[in-house]
Amino acid sequence: MLTTPKLIAADSALLEGPLEDWGPRVGADVGEPMMSGRVLQPRGEGLPEVGVWECTPGGWAIESRADTEVVLLLSGRARLSDADGSSVELGAGESIVLPVGWTGRWDILETVRKVYVIVE
Repeated sequence: MLTTPKLIAADSALLEGPLEDWGPRVGADVGEPMMSGRVLQPRGEGLPEVGVWECTPGGWAIESRADTEVVLLLSGRARLSDADGSSVELGAGESIVLPVGWTGRWDILETVRKVYVIVE
């Protein structure tokens, strides 16, 4: 049985306001990135997870993503690199799709805040 989706109204207070402390980024190999966030729509029963996430500078590798993530940066700067070494720097207002199976790395250059959607 699928849950009936509900509208999520994310005004500026929700996107820019205080977030929950999610602790250090497990697996970081550069710096000591600390995360915070807020889940706006929990994943489950066919629904994607939608939320706001923030992370301080640092970096980590991703090996073969288990899901697809759509990202819109609200603030900060990040460099994302593919396994082949190609990379892109993203800033506020820019977006990227990280497909299932993607291997690469995140390097947070300036504290990043993003809106994300994760789909299995």
